[in-house]
Amino acid sequence: MSKRNTQQRRHAIAAMVGIEGEVSVDTLANHFSTSEVTIRKDLAALESSGLLLRRYGGAIAMPSEIVATDLEEKVSERKLAIAIAAADQIRDHNRIIVDCGSTTAALINLLSTKQGLVVMTNSLQVANVLNALENEPTLLMTGGTWDPHSESFQGKVAESVLRSYDFDQLFIGADGIDITRGTTTFNELTGLSRVMAEVSREVVVMIESCKVGRKIPNLELAWQGIDTLITDDGMSDADTVAIEQQGVRVIRALVNNNKL
Repeated sequence: MSKRNTQQRRHAIAAMVGIEGEVSVDTLANHFSTSEVTIRKDLAALESSGLLLRRYGGAIAMPSEIVATDLEEKVSERKLAIAIAAADQIRDHNRIIVDCGSTTAALINLLSTKQGLVVMTNSLQVANVLNALENEPTLLMTGGTWDPHSESFQGKVAESVLRSYDFDQLFIGADGIDITRGTTTFNELTGLSRVMAEVSREVVVMIESCKVGRKIPNLELAWQGIDTLITDDGMSDADTVAIEQQGVRVIRALVNNNKL
């Protein structure tokens, strides 16, 4: 099944659910002459795009009050530009870690074109979107203690699992950038982030330029532990130079060249 045919089928499924209100997996599998496994992946992808809601055995149309809220949560143009630039750094068959966060999550749907990826994550949101990809990578999860603040798994168990592997790249976000120190976070649980960096050959930070200079007390990753920072074209030349002087490669993605 080509990527084009997959998208055509998913658009047709969304239209059917919108018209009927509720459609079963069995009905969709028979209608499109495909497996129930494929249909469930289609429904997961459509749900992640805010086009329907999955229910046991099928899917229902998105309630109007949820649609209004979902529009406010769409990936911003800056996040999308950053995610596209990050995806360009990933080679086929890479072993990568994708940390929790809205900016890193924007990367996931761009991995469909990559072959043979192994992806470790501590985020259920990331895992669910990965599982819906047509070209599904090998998925690993850290496990550990659920942290409701970051909506991710943290703690010693997660750290132990990570230390059992080695990875080519870590893709991680941040709440802020301290030009002199590194990335900062509101979350006091920074241990897992540092273990992720330790077990990765390249640490890639994905962050919007508006977060530069935020006054946040908790240092997450120091500059000496970061290889690449991907941001949008709103970062100033002065801040870019200052970060590059810390030994970090800075990529400023052009926002106007990307569309949602």
